[in-house]
Amino acid sequence: YLKEDGYEQLKKALAMEPAKITDEVKASGLRGRGGAGFPTGVKWGFIPPTNTKPVYLICNADESEPGTFKDRYIIHQDPHQLIEGMAISCFAVGAKLAYIYIREEFPEGAAILEKAIADAHEKGFLGKNIQGSGFDLEIYVHRGAGAYICGEETGLIESLEGKRPYPRIKPPYFPAALGLYMCPTIVNNVESLCHVKHIIKMGGEKYAELGTPRNTGTRILSVSGDVRKPGYYEIEVGKMTMGELLNDVCGGPLEGRTFKAVIPGGSS
Repeated sequence: YLKEDGYEQLKKALAMEPAKITDEVKASGLRGRGGAGFPTGVKWGFIPPTNTKPVYLICNADESEPGTFKDRYIIHQDPHQLIEGMAISCFAVGAKLAYIYIREEFPEGAAILEKAIADAHEKGFLGKNIQGSGFDLEIYVHRGAGAYICGEETGLIESLEGKRPYPRIKPPYFPAALGLYMCPTIVNNVESLCHVKHIIKMGGEKYAELGTPRNTGTRILSVSGDVRKPGYYEIEVGKMTMGELLNDVCGGPLEGRTFKAVIPGGSS
């Protein structure tokens, strides 16, 4: 990862004002990649300005949608991209403690993340006084019990606290004000946090040129089922139709088959 300029964007971010990082994420137009599509920078801005409590960041790696594997591949193949994105995000929002909430069915992914976190510690990208910046950060992997509702951010927080994963009522329990342990908490998806690194590298306005004006950047699509080329594809948001994806990118249906239905997520 270091040979491919890994953690260079973290070094760059640590030399910036935290509010400037949030501004860049807002300018990028990045929307959450976990399903709800809420603007990421706007969510960060909901932390009360007069807050005196600890701030937490949680990476939602509870990828429980049947047939979906976009976040799992990031965790398995490029875990340091996630850790770097989380570290930049924590610096931006003032969090010194972060959790990766990963579902129980991903034991290999959890082990890979634990190893990556240890390696990042060893190289000085996590822990005390990161890269001499004065910023401290610890990241912990928390394995959930495999409940589908834990993909919802407040249900996830309840589970992380050791309770039944039952969603909280909004209002008043908006996580950015009253989240983990009733402290301000930012919950972002794996893919969302990875994009933060690239926004810092490109700049928010340049990133916003990708995709469409109200839905910027790229998205990762995981395609399975009776197509010739099932797989893992990254596209510009809004620049491809479902038909183009299935017929041109994925090669169409298997021989002797015809498309009868397309299921956008197994639970649908």
